[in-house]
Amino acid sequence: MTPMRRGLAALGACLLLTTGGLAGQDASAMGPRAVVSAARLGWSRWPDFGRYVDVLSRLYAADAPVWLEATALGPAGRSAIGELLAASEHGLDPRDYDAYTLDSLAAANNRGPLGGIERTRFDVLLSLGLIRYLDDLQRGRLHPEPLGHSPVQRADLASSVAAAIRGDSVPRLVAASAPQLGQYRKLQRMLHRYRQLAADTLLGPIPVKAPIRPGQPCACVQPLAQRLVAVGDLRVEDFPQEPDSVYEGTLVTAVRRFQQRHGLEQDGVLGRATMAAVNTPFSHRVREIELALERLRWLPPIGRQPFLVVNIPQFELVAFDSSSETAPPALSMRVIVGKALRTRTPVMLEQMRYIDFRPYWNVPRSILVREIVPALRRDPKYLQSNDMEMVGPGDRPAGDWPGGDAIGALLRGALRVRQRPGPENSLGLIKFVFPNASNVYLHGTPHMQLFERTRRDFSHGCIRLERPEALAVWLLRDQAGWNLERVQSAMNADSSSRLLLSHPVPVVIFYTTAVVRSDGSAWFYADIYGHDRELDEALRAGPTSP
Repeated sequence: MTPMRRGLAALGACLLLTTGGLAGQDASAMGPRAVVSAARLGWSRWPDFGRYVDVLSRLYAADAPVWLEATALGPAGRSAIGELLAASEHGLDPRDYDAYTLDSLAAANNRGPLGGIERTRFDVLLSLGLIRYLDDLQRGRLHPEPLGHSPVQRADLASSVAAAIRGDSVPRLVAASAPQLGQYRKLQRMLHRYRQLAADTLLGPIPVKAPIRPGQPCACVQPLAQRLVAVGDLRVEDFPQEPDSVYEGTLVTAVRRFQQRHGLEQDGVLGRATMAAVNTPFSHRVREIELALERLRWLPPIGRQPFLVVNIPQFELVAFDSSSETAPPALSMRVIVGKALRTRTPVMLEQMRYIDFRPYWNVPRSILVREIVPALRRDPKYLQSNDMEMVGPGDRPAGDWPGGDAIGALLRGALRVRQRPGPENSLGLIKFVFPNASNVYLHGTPHMQLFERTRRDFSHGCIRLERPEALAVWLLRDQAGWNLERVQSAMNADSSSRLLLSHPVPVVIFYTTAVVRSDGSAWFYADIYGHDRELDEALRAGPTSP
């Protein structure tokens, strides 16, 4: 803590000690349960704590302090305050857990025991701070609805805290409450690194007035090189020695690496987008990492089973054999996600359950009304040209010519449209299904040229895969006989077929603009849906209502 912050916290603690809290009650006889039952503690940065009254009531069932031994703060209490002071390591603010106030109160109590009511409030404030902290580590600060179908059973915080106090194991409890994901721990380390970069006053903006191409003179060579060394894209030994030099060689290679890590076209040109990324303040990158940590806290425990992640801003699918930090990706590929303006791909966690080979594409009603019907009105041969057909109840084919009242029936929902299986089907030759309310799934595509784009938000919400057959082989690796050859045979068969997975596989459709890869490098992506902005605003508004 800085001297100024410590001084302000100490002043605040002194003011707290002289203020009332629960008017009309006998301060000398007040126990912790009376403080808890009020559901409000004026000493806290966030005084109202109705959400935690039940937990605190169980923790204080004996109506006695749990952290103070006689008048002294026990070792578990000192450990707890130390953990709260270190909340920033998780991208959280120690002030939200009254860490600095508690630290000052502990110091004041060491100098001379606090009065009875002050000791009681101090004890409850410490419990409240730690319980809030553990809850935020387990569920995230915003406490959003679970990404899966049902709420996840979290640990009994009252029992967990009581056991940690008895065993002086608060640090272990805090460590166990954070997500047990390799990505989470990697982001923590990257957060520390980027905070150091943000504090480095020598790494300021680099002015570049026009695009600079490889081989052209550039007065910004040295500051650019300095920044690229700082972020790990250029080796120190490759740092250019001439103050005014040509933009070439290893510096161009480093810029291409930088462009790759920031989701930009890797042309080596110092254009507007590249320099905007270069000049993005490190404090902004710090916040992106903090938001990534918050989102990981929303996930229910995945365990060490295989799972899939599609990160929407990254336009990439990654498959893991385990959630272990040391487990490298088993598979990765480019994907195409929903359009940013109208058909965003939703965030979710579901279970992959089956694969459809040579699938029909059942056109969603929104697409039918908004796109197919207007196309039929312009061109009655539209269904024929796109190998589509109308179908009625029970998948009864109704032809591909919109005669009579066919368009009216389509608009009423009496008929729908599907595209027949085949190489030109919009789903390609394979579809991966994880049942969900949004009817989102993974699938192939006949339009492979779109994967060459840097930004790939072109779909109606579902996710198109660059190498669907490779994902099928990975999903079926434990099912006898399902190698690449058999997968391709099913994709090119004369008829459609469905294959159930022997074990469901978790699928996380995720959204984060900051990722740490297996080699330890930090990658940043554009906030294409604006979710980072919305999350940042919500977090800055304070905790959700009690």
